Amino acid sequence: MTYEYLNEELVNELLGDGRASLRSLAEELDVSVTTVSNRLSDLEEDGVIRGYTPVVDYGAVGYDVTAVMQLKVEGDALAEITETLREHPQMVSVYEVTGDYDVIAIGKFKDTDDMNDQIKALITDPDINQSNTSIALNAVAENEQFELETEADD
Repeated sequence: MTYEYLNEELVNELLGDGRASLRSLAEELDVSVTTVSNRLSDLEEDGVIRGYTPVVDYGAVGYDVTAVMQLKVEGDALAEITETLREHPQMVSVYEVTGDYDVIAIGKFKDTDDMNDQIKALITDPDINQSNTSIALNAVAENEQFELETEADD
């Protein structure tokens, strides 16, 4: 293994098994355990790897409704609105976007009553000029990640 794409290969291995041991990663990548450990530390320090977490199927634990909210926000209130949404425990994604809306937020809720109550509480802010909420009918792809390009991809 050349070291040129070692970081990418290491990330790709972790995408396949985020609980892989240093030893198994070293064996798979044909490098030393120390090399893997050092590279992992560097990737974590650089913010490339931000943590190791399980992928939760929210539907399996009772959060059956996914709502996609689009919001038009007063310009100077954008940071405050996005921070409020980010801090909400059931918002899984919050984006500042271009286009007709300023913010897109995706949340998981137990049912439509739960969603309705929480969304009404969130969007009553007078700095939100307009909102549009859609309910996802089916999650075709969710929480997907992709492998990084390596020399084999060139």
